[in-house]
Amino acid sequence: MNEMTGMNENPLDLLPEVLLGASAVLGLLLGAWLPRGRQWLTGAMAGAACTGGVVAAAIAAAGPVETAFGDSFALDTLTATSRIVILGATLLVLALAMPRMYADPRETEFYVLLQLASAGALMMAGAQDLLLLAAGYLLASVPAYALAGFRKDGPGTEAAMKFYVVGALLGVVMLAGITALLAAGRVTSYPMLRTELAEAPAGLVAAGTLALLAGVLFKAGGVPGHFWVPDAVQGSSGPVAAFLTTIPKIGALAAFYRLAAVPLADADLPWAGLVAVLSVASMTLGNLAAFFQQDVKRLLAYSTISQVGYLLLPVAVAGRTALDQEALLYYLAAYALTNLGAFAVVCALPGAHAIDDYRGLARAHPALVASLVVCLLGLVGTPPTAVFLGKLEAFSAAIDGGYAWLAVVAAVNTVASLFYYLRWIAPAFLARGPGSDPGAMSRSAAAVAYGAATGSVVLGVLGGTVLDVLGGPLSR
Repeated sequence: MNEMTGMNENPLDLLPEVLLGASAVLGLLLGAWLPRGRQWLTGAMAGAACTGGVVAAAIAAAGPVETAFGDSFALDTLTATSRIVILGATLLVLALAMPRMYADPRETEFYVLLQLASAGALMMAGAQDLLLLAAGYLLASVPAYALAGFRKDGPGTEAAMKFYVVGALLGVVMLAGITALLAAGRVTSYPMLRTELAEAPAGLVAAGTLALLAGVLFKAGGVPGHFWVPDAVQGSSGPVAAFLTTIPKIGALAAFYRLAAVPLADADLPWAGLVAVLSVASMTLGNLAAFFQQDVKRLLAYSTISQVGYLLLPVAVAGRTALDQEALLYYLAAYALTNLGAFAVVCALPGAHAIDDYRGLARAHPALVASLVVCLLGLVGTPPTAVFLGKLEAFSAAIDGGYAWLAVVAAVNTVASLFYYLRWIAPAFLARGPGSDPGAMSRSAAAVAYGAATGSVVLGVLGGTVLDVLGGPLSR
């Protein structure tokens, strides 16, 4: 649907995605003949692919803004930053999973599914064509359904079923929306849609946009596609829960921002107001539901729903302020580090499922509790953690874009969220009760927690320098 297709079909433009896909395919082949004790080699190969992808993305980020394969895939700051954050987050999830999966009969399959789901998130982040966005959605979704039920126990099966049912429903809705937008604009390329949708029937564009955004919000875990999050996260293993609440969210929110900034920018729709309402609904519902949760994974699940609300602030003002893109990208990186750090603490104590199980932990594992405090208070937005600066930038973008009321609502929700994070932190400093026993600590997961917590603080301290490189132009 683009006359330029065929003039820039260089696979090296998609090197991070190619590395991840090739590693997944090669790992699946190797896993068929490697002995069980050496299946970890496929995980190591996945880590190498992610590392190579980060390097390739960083090198590509220094190049000019362009597109690959016609106008279907954008090569700009939004794509480059999303690639680095997604692949870096996948590396941390691999570090959490590999010790737990060692010598498992399905170890290779786990790494393959993880890489394919991450590749789907990468495709969503760079997609500049509705059909490629749909393909990325499916690639990010189907392996994730299998990961949610990977343990094959009761909670895992329930998690996978609920995840799949909601995903299949909203996936069909999303495809219906793409069909409606194709009918309205007669093209699927974002730059061409921007012109065509401005002249298309408003009702058809509105219906297609609503259906499309429902699917994107499912991947982000925000209202109204949030129903799967608590059960899927609680029923999954720790590393999978960390993955589900972080990596698909990055790809989906980057895709949402690109939709708002390019094809929908000139459409005669009050989409900015709609995004603002969805932002308020996500942050408020997530906070209210998290207030009295006892299960730590379920608490973090509702926390991620509320975080989507804050992350939608710069999306709501896309194109209205110069702060929108850098605020979103920095917040995504900050959230990924901090959220993975909190889940790493959960993975480090596999026997601690409820808040009361953390009672007295400060005396037994002070460094781990310090990491937990940094990550949980970081999710609130406490300086000098990175999320503090991320929220500050998001609030500033909302105010600068004419949505000061949204920033006020977000600030009130931020203060309210402190309550349930402190409910988790406080017992760790009390004397251990007779029924509280977190069990043995996983040293590898604890190391990831230490690294993520430290990274969150370092990213916050270096925030000014990082923000300077995140404001590049979008591919149009």
